Amino acid sequence: MKNDLSTLLENNQQWVAEKLKLDPKFFIKGSQGQHPKYLWIGCSDSRVPPDEITKTSPGEIFVHRNIANLIVQTDMNMLSVLQYAVEVLKVEHVIVCGHYGCGGVNAAMGTHQYGLIDNWIRQIKDTQNYYWQQLADLDEAARFDRLVELNVIEQVYNLGKTNIVQNAWKEGNCPSLHGWVYDLKTGHIKQQTSSINDEETLKEVCKFEMGVIGR
Repeated sequence: MKNDLSTLLENNQQWVAEKLKLDPKFFIKGSQGQHPKYLWIGCSDSRVPPDEITKTSPGEIFVHRNIANLIVQTDMNMLSVLQYAVEVLKVEHVIVCGHYGCGGVNAAMGTHQYGLIDNWIRQIKDTQNYYWQQLADLDEAARFDRLVELNVIEQVYNLGKTNIVQNAWKEGNCPSLHGWVYDLKTGHIKQQTSSINDEETLKEVCKFEMGVIGR
């Protein structure tokens, strides 16, 4: 009986054959370098493949993924990816994409302890607490969806406050920042922010600038 890994390897062989049939130079061209216009910062959830849901090809999207698509200012992995994308690859857009049904956001909504990840999702709990007056009257499903959206908006703001993005803007360079949420039930992406490309437009998603006090 074949094991799961054997199936994956066989699938790889089939995929290679299919690609070569369509374009005999597909892999040669891909090996010559990447010039992506986009950096995708998304959730690690296996149901949200960035290239598939945006119908893009290898080399078009530079990708970083973590639990609940968080921008944590002390996360050297994320910051390294961001710096390389902005300063070396010169991406034009950075997209923070969350998704409805996110397990990380769901875990942050409750009081159950899951272990190490509790420390990672602490930021989402803070977002929930801050906006609780807005969330309290919603039913559980609607509250879950809204917290997913608020989390994305918060992460876009955190992204814009990194020194990497701030320095790029000061020099008059890209990137533009975008907040999206992917709907697992429909396959559609919903925009949560406008295109943000300077400090002024970043203020549009800042709860403090907007005077939002948990409303």
